[in-house]
Amino acid sequence: MTRKEFLAATLSLMVAPNVLGAPPSKAKSPGVPRRKLGRTGQEVSCVGLGGFHIGKQQDEAESIALIRGALDQGINFLDNCWDYNDGKSEERMGKALRDGYRAKAFLMTKIDGRDKKTAAKQIDESLQRLQTDHLDLLQLHEVIRESDPDKAFAEGGAMEALKEAQKAGKARFLGFTGHKSPDIHLKMLETAKAHGFRFDTVQLPLNVMDAHFNSFEKRVLPVLVKDGIGVLAMKCMGDPFILDSKTVTAPECLRYNLSLPVSVVITGIDSQARLDQALSAARGFKPLSEKEVQALLAKTKDAARDGAYEKYKTSHHFDGTVQNPQWLG
Repeated sequence: MTRKEFLAATLSLMVAPNVLGAPPSKAKSPGVPRRKLGRTGQEVSCVGLGGFHIGKQQDEAESIALIRGALDQGINFLDNCWDYNDGKSEERMGKALRDGYRAKAFLMTKIDGRDKKTAAKQIDESLQRLQTDHLDLLQLHEVIRESDPDKAFAEGGAMEALKEAQKAGKARFLGFTGHKSPDIHLKMLETAKAHGFRFDTVQLPLNVMDAHFNSFEKRVLPVLVKDGIGVLAMKCMGDPFILDSKTVTAPECLRYNLSLPVSVVITGIDSQARLDQALSAARGFKPLSEKEVQALLAKTKDAARDGAYEKYKTSHHFDGTVQNPQWLG
């Protein structure tokens, strides 16, 4: 897809009245613009709260306050995972969603199990920790191995558990995540198609450096847009190695990702300052011009060449299921 086609696709996802960040009238504070989540019929905030970072605070009261603060100010997309911080991220989010806050959230979590039994057990554990009877979105986590797609769709594989959870009302929509290689993402999509299945969402790394190296933006994003699959962008700052390169700022990273045809940009929020940063990027968003895109890509080109700042692609730094193979079952 050309940049012009990307912009058209981005604009088509944006929901009035907050197109281009225009604040709603008579609101206590400017709202967070929402976007369409693929073909699901759902609308989600254009920025989402990442689940990993929300479990790192020393005091769980701070985590709960951040989650509720995000929901109160218009961020409705909540990311999480069965394995984040040994379950602490889900436990804290579950506590935050009490007192009516569950109704404000589009709640997503992820599970690691590759066989049906392990996956089903993890789904139930996540529901218990999150203190809810259903997830708005359930995703298979870390599809990062060449063998993962075949294992997931094999008889007795994880996808049987995900589909049964959906049928039972435990999950409204289904997706998968991964950060290693566009080839593996494409194989997962192709394997699903061969089994007569279509994912509602896909989560993938997108950022100013990905565009230069083993690019999900160039190879996977156009496929998702064409098929109407909701795009969940992650690693917009390389968590946080791209910022360590000193080539771009956090606001530039957020604006770059928001300018892509994605439904939501999931960003780590571990403090009030990070929450304010995400809210500011969302509320003030205007798509980058072609000139601005090219300027950012030019600044990051040399640093991005060998993937040194995208460690999730080039190392096992982010591979939780490699470090803990027992999670797979």
